[in-house]
Amino acid sequence: MRVTALSLTDFRCYESVALELPPGVTVVVGANGAGKTSLLEAIGWAALGRSFRGVPDAALVRAGVEQAILRAEIEDADRHRLVEAEVRAVGRNRVQVDRHPLVRTRDLLDVLRVTVFAPDDLGLVKGGPSGRRAYLDELLVASAPRFQAVCSEYERVLRHRNALLKGGVRDAEARATLDVFDEQLVRAGSELVSGRLRLVDRLEPYVDEAYRALAPSSAGISARYEAAWAEGGTPPPDAVVELLTSALAAQRRQELERRVSLVGPHRDEWRLLVTGLDSRTHASQGEQRTLSLALRLGGHRLVAELLGAAPVLLLDDVFSELDPERADALVSELPAGQTVITTAGGVPAAVHPERQVRVEHGRVEPG
Repeated sequence: MRVTALSLTDFRCYESVALELPPGVTVVVGANGAGKTSLLEAIGWAALGRSFRGVPDAALVRAGVEQAILRAEIEDADRHRLVEAEVRAVGRNRVQVDRHPLVRTRDLLDVLRVTVFAPDDLGLVKGGPSGRRAYLDELLVASAPRFQAVCSEYERVLRHRNALLKGGVRDAEARATLDVFDEQLVRAGSELVSGRLRLVDRLEPYVDEAYRALAPSSAGISARYEAAWAEGGTPPPDAVVELLTSALAAQRRQELERRVSLVGPHRDEWRLLVTGLDSRTHASQGEQRTLSLALRLGGHRLVAELLGAAPVLLLDDVFSELDPERADALVSELPAGQTVITTAGGVPAAVHPERQVRVEHGRVEPG
């Protein structure tokens, strides 16, 4: 799977740009703010239907115009695919795949998958549980796109349930509505938790292997999925529905008093341990940086194995954050396949790009 060509009109700082990409490594060089990350963002949008930086679509449209145009040509085995999008500052986007309207955003994953390495990945380790939950759910969707619907359904139920609790449950009708939301939350939540549990069981060895490769003298890592609503902390896969149902019943009075949902996978934690201690509070900065890289490498390898096709690797100015030893180790661990690297300076000598380009003032030129 690879992107063979990318063309943009009025996307971020680019009035118009066309870029052909080789099957191996492409290095994009440019000063900070020149637009390097925007090229990766456009490739990511073709796979995800959104910015991997978490910004709204309106931020992707060049100032002073109403829409950006994105076109990505993709080669997958012996198939050639085409993603075309009108990304609008206001209103709904228009997306086509192979000249046919896109029905569901998650269908883009059948066309292109990406793995993104970014400097703010450190937040996966140093930040709160929400970032790690999002990481797991993104991997779930990448490996099995049907989980996009599961995640969306859970978020919808949780949003409506919280609105009901916030407004106050004062009569029989409201209590009956809350009962319905409880059933829906258990149904969607148990499916989401079960998917996460299966995922973390398969993922941990990949992350541990990547961590040991990046830090050969380390003792490796371990991880633990924790749910406050489950007795013992980690729910057995065959007891998720029962435990979640019981926890909702037990916490109802407290939820009514606090007017917020206190039970469910939206509050779970995936705790990452280095030498048996919580990496968030006990690991050094170097260990945390290494673990964040290992999370991306491990996730990439797992998805590639499950799908039989490696996602496109997007490395956004990652080497500037690493010492030479870790940078060389990362290069040696990068799997084969298409890789696009951005840098404001140099890249390790072990990187052998098939193509190098330079970005300046919204233009892409030979590097």
